[in-house]
Amino acid sequence: METLNTVKQAVRALEDKKAEDIVVLEIGEISTIADYFVLASANNPNQILAMKDAVDEELAKSGIHAKQIEGNGSSTWILMDYQDMVVHLFSKEDRRFYDLEHIWMDGKRVEV
Repeated sequence: METLNTVKQAVRALEDKKAEDIVVLEIGEISTIADYFVLASANNPNQILAMKDAVDEELAKSGIHAKQIEGNGSSTWILMDYQDMVVHLFSKEDRRFYDLEHIWMDGKRVEV
């Protein structure tokens, strides 16, 4: 339940930055990578960076810090690893190309 609350915090932070097509996948039963994936799209690299900063700042308020963040201000895919939750921030093109929703289709979509 604690991880789900963290997921909800991340989703709220993404919504505040106008992230598009936010999807939460529960993958804990099919993978040891994490319990949840949070996926969101942005219109440009500046928005992706703003979304990353918003999630990082919001979770830091609760003492939750990323284990690792892959990507930077010019990236079209930023991955934020919080151990039990991984946040994927994409350009629309990269999201379609990598299609994590299809790859992880055995995961359960969660409404938050």
